[in-house]
Amino acid sequence: MTLEAVLSRIDETLPDSCERLMELMRIPSISTDPEFDADCAQAANWLVQELKSLGFSASSRPTPGHPMVIGRHTGPGRHILFYGHYDVQPVDPLELWARDPFDPQIEETPKGRVIRGRGAGDDKGQLMTFIEACRAWKDVHGTLPGNLTIFFEGEEESGSPSLIPFLEENSEELSADLALICDTGMFADEVPAIVTMLRGLAKIEFTIRAANKDLHSGMFGGVAINPIRVITKILGGLHDDQGRVTLPGFYDDVAELPEAVAAQWQGLGFDHAAFLGGVGLTTPAGEVDRTPLEQIWSRPTAEINGIWGGYTGAGFKTVLPAEASAKVSFRLVSEQDPDKILASFKAWIAAQLPPDCELVWTGPNGSPAAVMEITDPAFEATREALSEEWERPAAFVGCGGSIPIAGYFKDILGMDAMLVGFGKDDDQIHSPNEKYDLQSFHKGIRSWARVLERIAG
Repeated sequence: MTLEAVLSRIDETLPDSCERLMELMRIPSISTDPEFDADCAQAANWLVQELKSLGFSASSRPTPGHPMVIGRHTGPGRHILFYGHYDVQPVDPLELWARDPFDPQIEETPKGRVIRGRGAGDDKGQLMTFIEACRAWKDVHGTLPGNLTIFFEGEEESGSPSLIPFLEENSEELSADLALICDTGMFADEVPAIVTMLRGLAKIEFTIRAANKDLHSGMFGGVAINPIRVITKILGGLHDDQGRVTLPGFYDDVAELPEAVAAQWQGLGFDHAAFLGGVGLTTPAGEVDRTPLEQIWSRPTAEINGIWGGYTGAGFKTVLPAEASAKVSFRLVSEQDPDKILASFKAWIAAQLPPDCELVWTGPNGSPAAVMEITDPAFEATREALSEEWERPAAFVGCGGSIPIAGYFKDILGMDAMLVGFGKDDDQIHSPNEKYDLQSFHKGIRSWARVLERIAG
C-alpha cells in the first residue's frame, strides 16, 4: 500500500526530520522585539528554501512588519491551504530556562522523549509536521500530494498587525476550498481532536464618575454617592443564581449544540473535578443546566476581568472615591454579534445609573465566533484518519479561547478551517523550558500523511 510506504518513510527518516526542526528552532525569530527582525527574515527564508526543495514554488513576501511565506503546488483535487507561524515568543525570564532556549535538544523525561527549546510546540514543531509529511509523500510518490498552498506568518505572537491587509490584498491567491491550521493541541495525551468551533470575544472598559474629587467618608459618607458601591451593585447583577447572563437578548443568537457533537463530547470522559482541582477549585460556576465542556466550548460567558477605585495602598485612607472602573469581556458563540452584545451591555449599565453619576467608555472591540461546517466530508475523513493513527477515537471539539486566523479565513477568504494540532497541555508554550513531545512530532507527521491520503488529490 502506498500509504504504508509513506508511513514507513516517515519512521525511517525521523532523525533527519528532528534535525531539520531543530535547525529552524535555532533561529531566534522573536517577532515582538525589533532586535530580532533579521532573525525573523532568516526564518522566513529558511522555510522558503525548504519548500522549494520539495517542489513548491515559494517566496518570502514583504509586509510593513515581518515577511509572510507563500508556497504553491498545483495538482489535482480540492485546493487546500495549510497555515502555521514561524515567529516565537520572547524567552524572558532567561534564568528560568534549564538550557539555552535557542539550542534545542532531544531530552529524556519521566514521561518520554521531548524536543526542548523555544518554538518547539508553538509553532515550529507543529508546522514542520506538515512539511515533513509532504517530504515523505514526495519521497515515495515522486510528487507532492494534491493541490496545496502553504501560508506561514511571522507576526502571530505580536498581534498579527500585517495579517488582515495581507489577506485582503492577496485574497485571490490564498482563497482555497479548505484551510488546515496546526496551532492547537490534543484533547488529552493520547486523544486527538479537531477544533470546529472557536469562541469570539468582545471587551470593553468603563468608568463611573460622581463627585469632582475624592471625599472624606466621615463628612460625606451616607449622603454622597459612592461609585464603587454603584459599580459593584450593577455588575453583581450580571449573572442570575443559575449562572445565566442577564443582559437582554444575550442568548438570542446562541444555537444549541448538535446532538452528534454532544454525544462525542460526552464520550470524551472529561473530568471536570480534576480540571478544576488543578487550580484549587471544586464546583463549576457557570450555567447549572450545562455540562462543564459545554460551558467551556459552546456557551457564551460574561466575565469581570478587573475592577478598581479608591485607595488601594498600604494602610487605610477613608475616602469616598470620585470614580470607579471595570473591565468586562464576553466570550461569544454561534451567531452572536460583538457589536450587538456591547451595545446591549452599555444600555444595561446606563439604565441602572443613579443620579449624579456619569459613564465614560473606553476601547470597545470584538470579533465573532467561528463555527466550521462539519458536514464537509473532509472533516469526517480527517477524524477517521486521526483515529487510525492514534488508535483512539478523535472528536470534534470546541475551543474556549479565540484563534483569530480561523475567523479571518472565514470572513475574508470565505473558507472553513480544520484546526488539528498535536500539542499537549504540559508543553509550556510561552513559558520557560518549552517542549514538544517526540511522540507528538512523530505521530503528527504520520497523522498528516493519513489526512492527505484521504482529502488531497
